[in-house]
Amino acid sequence: QLQLVESGGGLVQPGGSLRLSCAASGFTMANYGMGWFRQAPGKERDGVACINRSGGETRYADSVKGRFTISRDNAKNTVYLQMDNLKPEDTGVYFCARDPPGYYCVGSQAVDGWGQGTRVTVSS
Repeated sequence: QLQLVESGGGLVQPGGSLRLSCAASGFTMANYGMGWFRQAPGKERDGVACINRSGGETRYADSVKGRFTISRDNAKNTVYLQMDNLKPEDTGVYFCARDPPGYYCVGSQAVDGWGQGTRVTVSS
């Protein structure tokens, strides 16, 4: 069965960096587009970054462009989110998601599967 396990979250000061990982099992990640979503306190779960099967195409929410980088290592069945110059507004739970076959960068309602989330808190 599909399993996505996020790790790497924690408490970081504004301007700091974190690297999130999403380890997949139960399927071959190379066959799917993948994405990262976040849910801030009191807000909806929104997409922050996404990537196609090969890693050659990526998209980012405007709020994180230039600061976040999504990447993947299909041989390790793992997707990453490098987060630099973090801001308090980046605080929230970050979720890894699998896209339906043949698609990438889908909205949250079309996601094929979710991880459990990892919490990121940006505060001094």
